[in-house]
This record gives sequence, C-alpha cells and structure tokens, in this order.
Amino acid sequence: RAFSGGKLPQLNYLYLFIIFGLPRRTCSLSFMNFYCTHKMFAGLPELGISNGEDLKETLTNCTEPLKAIDQFQTENGILLPTLQSALPFLDLHGTPRLEFHQSVFDELCDKLMERVATIAEGKDEDRYGKLKELLEKSFPLVKMPSIQPVVMQVLKHLPKVPEKKLKLVMADKELYKVCAVEVKRQIWQENQALFGDEVSPLLKHYIVAKEAALFSSDLSILHNFFSPSPKARRQGEVVLKLTQMIGKNVKLYDMVLQFLRTLFLRTRNVHYCTLRAELLMSLHDLDISEICSVDSCHKFTWCLDACIREKFVDAKRARELQGFLDGVKKGQEEVLGDLSMILCDPFSSNTLVLSTVRNLQELLSQDALPRDSPDLMLLLRMLSLGQGAWDMIDSQVFKEPRLELEVVTRFLPAMLSVLVDDYTFTVEQKLPSEEKTSLSYPTALPDNFNKYLQENRVACEMGLYYALHIAKQRNKNALQRLLPALVETYNDMASGDIFLHLLTAHLTLLSDEFGNEEFCSAVFDGFLLNSFSSKDNVHRHNLRLLLHLHQKVLPSCVETLVKTLEPSKQVPKEIEQDLEHLQIRNTLYKLQFGIAGLLHVLFARYHTK
Repeated sequence: RAFSGGKLPQLNYLYLFIIFGLPRRTCSLSFMNFYCTHKMFAGLPELGISNGEDLKETLTNCTEPLKAIDQFQTENGILLPTLQSALPFLDLHGTPRLEFHQSVFDELCDKLMERVATIAEGKDEDRYGKLKELLEKSFPLVKMPSIQPVVMQVLKHLPKVPEKKLKLVMADKELYKVCAVEVKRQIWQENQALFGDEVSPLLKHYIVAKEAALFSSDLSILHNFFSPSPKARRQGEVVLKLTQMIGKNVKLYDMVLQFLRTLFLRTRNVHYCTLRAELLMSLHDLDISEICSVDSCHKFTWCLDACIREKFVDAKRARELQGFLDGVKKGQEEVLGDLSMILCDPFSSNTLVLSTVRNLQELLSQDALPRDSPDLMLLLRMLSLGQGAWDMIDSQVFKEPRLELEVVTRFLPAMLSVLVDDYTFTVEQKLPSEEKTSLSYPTALPDNFNKYLQENRVACEMGLYYALHIAKQRNKNALQRLLPALVETYNDMASGDIFLHLLTAHLTLLSDEFGNEEFCSAVFDGFLLNSFSSKDNVHRHNLRLLLHLHQKVLPSCVETLVKTLEPSKQVPKEIEQDLEHLQIRNTLYKLQFGIAGLLHVLFARYHTK
C-alpha cells in the first residue's frame, strides 16, 4: 500500500530512515521509487546482490517490517562482526548510516583502484589474467556511477580488452564517453569511421587556427606566422590531443597520416603537411620508438626540424639530408610521397628559401656561379620535391621532379645580377657626395626574369622571397622595381596568404615611405590592388596593411584607397568588419588632425596679439 501512491505512512518514513540513515524529511515516495528503479543500482542481481526491486518486494509483502529491515541490513551490510557493536555508537553521535557506509565505500574504492594499477605495473606473469577475472566480476556494474571508475580503471590497464566488452562500451554512448583513451584506442583501431569522427573536428580546428594566424591584426616582422619555434608549435592543443589519442599505436598513426594525405589532396591546403611533420616530431619528443622506428621519414624530419629551428640549412645538415634522399632504395620510392609532404610544410619551404637567398649572397661575395655550389643544388632539389608533393601523391608516381636546368643556368645568374645592382646602389649612397656618380637605380629587370616567375614554381618561390629580402633591407628602390613583376606569377603564388602575410609585415619596416605618393602607388596600385576584387584574401590583406599604416599614408591616398576597397558585392563578414574599423580609425585620425590644426591656429593668433 505504501508504494501505490500518495504520501508514505509515518512508519514507512521510519523504515527508510533506518535503512538509509537519511533524515526523515528526505524520505518520500519519489525517493523510494528512485532508489528502486534508478540505474545507479543496475547490475546488482547479476552478482547475487539485492537491489531496489528486492527491497520493494520485501517491504510490500512482509507482515513485520522492522524484522524485514533488520534482516535486509544484516544480509547486505558490511560482514564484519566487530562492526555491529560500533554502529549503535555512531547512531548516538548522530552520524547517519549513509555517511558512514559512503566513507567506507570511498576508501575501499580508492584502495581497489590503486591495487589495480599496482597489479598492472607489476611483473607478475599472470597480472593480466587477474585483471580479466576482476573485469568479469565487476563489468555487470559498469553503469553504476559509484562502481564505474573501478571498472574503467580495469579496462584502462588491460592491453587487450575482450572484444565482447569493447563492443558493449562502443554501443553505449555514455560508457564510450567516459572510458579512458587507452580503451578507445582499442576500439578505434578496429573502427576507422569512429576514429575519423573523433579526429575530424581536431583537424578542422587546426586549419582554422593556422588560417586565423595569417590574418592576424598584429603586423610585425618579429612576430609573424613563422616566429614560433618548432617545439612551441608542438605544444598546440590539436597536436597534443592527437599525440595522446595515438599513443604507441602504429595502426592509429597510419590512419591519421592517411586522413592528412586525403585532406591535402582534396583541399591542397599545405597546413596539413605542417601537421604531418609536427605530429611525428611530437611523438619523437615523447620517445615513442614504436612509431618513430617504423616511420621512414623520422630521421629526415628530425634533421629538417633542427634546420627550421635555426632558420638555416648549414653544410653539415645539408649533407645529412642529402644522404637521406640519396638513400631511397629501388622498390621503396613510396617514401618520397611522405618526404615531399614534409618538405611541402610552409615552415620547411620557408627555411629552404631563406637558406637559398643566403647561399646566393655568399656566392656573390666569392665570385662563384650557382651551379658550382652543391649546397645550393640540394636546397633547390628539396624545394622542388616539396612543391611537387600534391602532384606526386595525386598521380601515385613516386619519382623526384627534375629541376629545370635553365633555373640554374639562367634564372639564378639573373637573380645574382639583381643582387649586384642592389649592392652597388647601396654602396653608392654611402659614398661622400664628391665621389658619387650619376648612377641611377635600374628600373628594368633582366631579360626573361618575369618569364621564369610566371612559368617555374621554384623560380617564382625564390622571386617572392627576394621581395621579402629587399623589404627587410628597407630597399624601396628594389621593391618598386620588383613588385610589377609579381602581378603575374606561377599559379598566382603572389596572391597566397602566406606570402601576403609576410609581405605586409615586412612593409611595416618602410612605413615612413608610405608618405610618398609614388611609393604608395607602387605598392597598392602597382601590386596589392590588382586582384583584390576577385580574391577575398587579397582584400583582407590590403585592409590589414591600411589599418596598420593609415596614419603614415597621405590623407588623400587613404581616402582613395578606402573608397576603392569598399566591396561592390557580398563579401565575408571579416572584410566588412575590417573595412568598418578602417573607416572609424580614419575618421578619428582626421578629427584628431583637424583639432591639432585648429589649436595651432589659435596658438598662433594668441602669440600675434
């Protein structure tokens, strides 16, 4: 009658108080039904332990409730004779039975979990057999919140969880969510689709973060996209999470690499190549030899990582890298696909091109030809291999792309001649006025220079980095000479986010020159504005530069540029926001400038009087 509805009789409140050690005001029908049916007691009957249903049946059918309660407590309480005399003593002190039993349970649970870890870490040959035996006894209670941590601890320390148990965990979303990554690895390696669902959001987050960094509002040559060290980049959230998910599991590592190759082919996004290198080196940092020893790119990537850290490929490391490339044996050409992805990483190509420009400067001081430098030839070889990564993986033809001979015999000498012009003009400007000649800075580039920028990937990459080099040298004449040639480049490389990110940062070094209308026109009209209307990314980089330099640019030029950059079609919200910020800043600057002019006039009149 007590469970049929309505309020429980006063006597039944007392029963619940005795059984659970709860205050009477908390004992209601809803609580009793909760106790009898809630999943927190699921699995007890399978182990021969009474649960809420048994208690409900006993109290419903008994004629002497007090005796039934006493018997229930005796059968299900702690089977320790010396404890029976102590319990009434706790009652006298107002300590609820629930509180006492809960404290005992928590202590035993902690001890049991420690014991599981100790067994797993021990050297007993039968340690995993003991854990499996414990798993069989405890798994029926896996849905009980209080017992669940113990079951999960056992699962975590089993190198091979029984397949039946894995399927049960995988089928239950709540259990799958709370199980340790060690257990999930065993599930993932047999279920690529599920692993892909886990990895996909991480990869998307990684790409979004990389692209956001390229559009950072902070324009600085000291804090740009390539500023973080390789080790610092490997501390990123996504890399650490993927490293943890993979652990020592070679199969999962191979799955991630396959995801990266597939996404790289689908999107041509080079940031996937960066993640491929960072992931391998993250595992290297943790000394995961199980994976590093089977990845044929490991030593090559390790050596290249050291070069990226120094932002230069020295002669010693160049020989090591060449040894790896020359060591690719017949029948193992597929490794070239992975090596090309490593070299396609923007951080790798940045290091290679910077080293190439530095090498050319050294050749200039030695009066040597490019073809006579083995280190330069290796840099070009690796640059070419990296730039051909997509084509190689797409075609599955694993063969190093041939470097066009004319790049070495024609383009590089032409580039050296441009460097000579820069050097000569710089020295000329430092001479006393009486020793200066009437030499003016050349305005034309060598023959076919533009052609190579348009038709050859390696030459184009070097031309783009040469533009960054002269901007860093604050050589405005050389920059005005080169920028028109970058309007048309191979595969429109000059409109890439990485180059524009670096160029806008380097142009801040020439901020004072933007007060000159000729230079301002050469940068914006002659180059940056050429494709902004058809390319949203170019539009954004224009706005980034103007937001940073608008106070340095002539007011008339700013007005013209703002009007030009106003979109004539629907554009991403980021462009609208940047344009709005630019307009606000420009208005505030004009007000500030106007107030300053007014104060100057008033000050002049005051002194006149």
